[in-house]
Amino acid sequence: MGRRFCPENTDGARSTPGRARWNRSLGAREFRAGFSAMAAALALVAVLFALPAVSQTVNDRFAKKSPSGEPDKMFVEANELVYNDKTNTVTAEGNARVYYQGNVLEADRVIYDRNTKRVYAEGHAKLTEKDGTITHGDSFDVTDDFSDGFIESLRADTTDKTHFSSPHTERTEGDTTVFDKGTYTACDACKNDPTKPPLWRVRAKRIIHKNDEQMIYYEDAWLEFFGVPLAWVPVLSSPDPTVKRKSGILAPYMGNSGLLGTGFGVPIFWDLADNYDITATPTYYSQEGFFGKAEWRHRLENGSYFVRVAGIDQAKPQVFGSEPYASGDVKLRGSIESKGEFQIADQWKFGWAGILLSDKRFLSDYGVQSLEYSSNYISETTSTVYLTGQGDRGYFDLRGYYFEGLSTHDIQLQQPSAHPVWDYNKTIDVDPAKTYGVGGQVTLDFNFTSVSAVAASYQSVGTQTLDKAFSLYNVCTNYAPGVVPGSCLLRGIGGDYNRATIDTSWKRKYIDPVGGVWTPFVFARANGEVLNLNTTNSYTFASTAGTSTFTNASQTNFLGGAGANNAFGMFTPGAGVEYRYPILAKTPIGALVFEPIGQIVARPNNQLGSSSLVNMDAQSLVFDDSTLFQWDKYSGYDRFETGTRANYGAQATMNFATSGYANIIAGQSYQLAGTNSYATPDAANVGLSSGLDTRRSDYVGAFTLAPSGIFAFTAKGRFDVNTFEARRLDMGVSANFNALTGSISYANYQAQPLIGYYVRREGLSIDSKYKFAQNYFVQGNVTFDMSRHLYAPALIGFTNPGLFPIANLGVSAGYQDECCTFTVKYSSIYYDNGLGTLAHNNTVLVEFQLRTLGDFKFSQTLSSASGLDGL
Repeated sequence: MGRRFCPENTDGARSTPGRARWNRSLGAREFRAGFSAMAAALALVAVLFALPAVSQTVNDRFAKKSPSGEPDKMFVEANELVYNDKTNTVTAEGNARVYYQGNVLEADRVIYDRNTKRVYAEGHAKLTEKDGTITHGDSFDVTDDFSDGFIESLRADTTDKTHFSSPHTERTEGDTTVFDKGTYTACDACKNDPTKPPLWRVRAKRIIHKNDEQMIYYEDAWLEFFGVPLAWVPVLSSPDPTVKRKSGILAPYMGNSGLLGTGFGVPIFWDLADNYDITATPTYYSQEGFFGKAEWRHRLENGSYFVRVAGIDQAKPQVFGSEPYASGDVKLRGSIESKGEFQIADQWKFGWAGILLSDKRFLSDYGVQSLEYSSNYISETTSTVYLTGQGDRGYFDLRGYYFEGLSTHDIQLQQPSAHPVWDYNKTIDVDPAKTYGVGGQVTLDFNFTSVSAVAASYQSVGTQTLDKAFSLYNVCTNYAPGVVPGSCLLRGIGGDYNRATIDTSWKRKYIDPVGGVWTPFVFARANGEVLNLNTTNSYTFASTAGTSTFTNASQTNFLGGAGANNAFGMFTPGAGVEYRYPILAKTPIGALVFEPIGQIVARPNNQLGSSSLVNMDAQSLVFDDSTLFQWDKYSGYDRFETGTRANYGAQATMNFATSGYANIIAGQSYQLAGTNSYATPDAANVGLSSGLDTRRSDYVGAFTLAPSGIFAFTAKGRFDVNTFEARRLDMGVSANFNALTGSISYANYQAQPLIGYYVRREGLSIDSKYKFAQNYFVQGNVTFDMSRHLYAPALIGFTNPGLFPIANLGVSAGYQDECCTFTVKYSSIYYDNGLGTLAHNNTVLVEFQLRTLGDFKFSQTLSSASGLDGL
């Protein structure tokens, strides 16, 4: 860009800027003229410097004085600068740029009036502020610090991707900006057609943005969608896009439920300080009255916590039904919940999570969200307090637990509490040089468990026996333990149970000359426990339908001759060895690794030395590929293997040359000598029907195929040792085709009546999402409870559910872009209807969110279907 010099002007002097660009394409004549012009300009500037009245540089003439009296420099760049003595103005013309305090004003022409200390910009004017906000306008008339002024035909784009426009805008005191007949949106302009209206915008008679308050106020405002006005409000306000948290009223929500009626809630948020706040949500239900909810959040230097309270004084408590099916005539209902965690040292954390309820149905009746609430056929809350420490090779975990059962079938007196459960684990590498070549790895594992409950918990073996009063509670009729159908299991004790267990082990890997991997190991286990049962209490359920009683005294039938109060100790050593021989083969499709595996574990044949008096923490035994080569396959500390057992199998892995892999593993377990602990029933019959209760166990295996990141398939199962019939089968498929993602899961577990599962458990789950046209999506999920038709009609509330009854169903569709999210969801899930049976809870939820402006939610509970297969 060449520099331009104008003929002498009687109104003032012209000069070139200090940062002018040189045009190398000028000819010699033009070069001489330009050089002469520059010399003349410099001479004129020198004269101006000599004059007392104008002894300043051009940039000094733009400079604004700071409070200390020192100039706050304003830097000017343009093709041409002109100073006019008569009007006392400085004009920058041609690609003019003014830099001041991080702000940049650009225009074809910029004029600074020294008399009024105002800056005028016109022609492609643009102001880029130091926070990144860009404002376009036909013309600017602002003060020399850009804090006040007027902008015509404004279009402003902030760094938060929000956009303002106005034909006339005024900025005052550097704080308040008034957009006359303004618009505001968080939607980007259409790239193909910028004149096309955005998805949504607010058009108002006046939009007032107050920076100090970080608020935007709208007067006489319309909310437009695609340029069409849909909603009008006389006054509206919202935090500006920079606000992360601010006191005020949040977006309201509406809902409708058959028992509660129509509900309307308005959350109110108080930002009390940077690290703590309160949100209160008063809600009115047309059937039950005012419902209150509040949450306090507090963040400290080393952690944070919150407290939530919710409650209501019900206007019509009778609509929920009578006890024990529902809450009865309770008027005051509510909950208190809290959760927190603090880093008390580099490797130590202290925390808690707990909830107190007025009754078991409060959360579900009022749809109160809780972090401690779980509902998947079995509803319960879990409260805990804990202290944990985590090191490089060890951990410490000390916890207490309190459980509250929320299903109709739960008896709270049977729910255990733990006070505490203490785990400690440490792994130590042994230096061979300091141990005469022994080396290896030593592991110490410690557990202390203290559990108590008021009432014993029994479960029928085979078909469940329920109480005669309400047909809700599993009371049993024969309290003799064993394997005979019709007897009972002791799931939980009534009284106190304390047990301490220490496990120590050593192992080391050796590789022989031909590549085989030998891992010898030794271990020892010591148990000590004290049992103090409550055998005096009994509990009766009575109604017009009948009476049933169960008693804590029946617990003693499960102790094998031991008394209700007993101290017991045991010690079990053991040793073994594992051998693996990996074989590598190169094939045209990839690298194949085949690895046969064999393992022998020897322990004394002492059943009493390996079993607790009762079984409280080892009732979830699952024999599959993941537990095949474990030294002890029980899930907890109350049971331990006995005798000598061999575990053997093989696995093969193919790593494909292109990408992906395939893996298969299969094997079996064999009781070589001694008593098979899995064939010996305990108070809960754990081990029976496990696949390990025969000398030769069932076969277990798993197969995984993942040829790429697009597709994966997994199948695992347990198969009968004699017939190879599938006793336990899990399969899953997942796929990701960019726009389309999904998964299918299937499970089929054979009936195990000896441990309480008297019908086959079978289910199918499908989940998928499809995103199309960039911003639109549909998704759905469905789970079929394929065992429902096998249960007694009294337990499920209907007689013919079919082969594919729906346990839960969810369908949703929506739109999402940079400024808007709109979703419609339909869900239908099992819920306990308060009559001891299950039904469907059908709900429609509409969610609408406008980024930076707010969101709206509306839910409608539809009439519940009494049949689980009917929708």
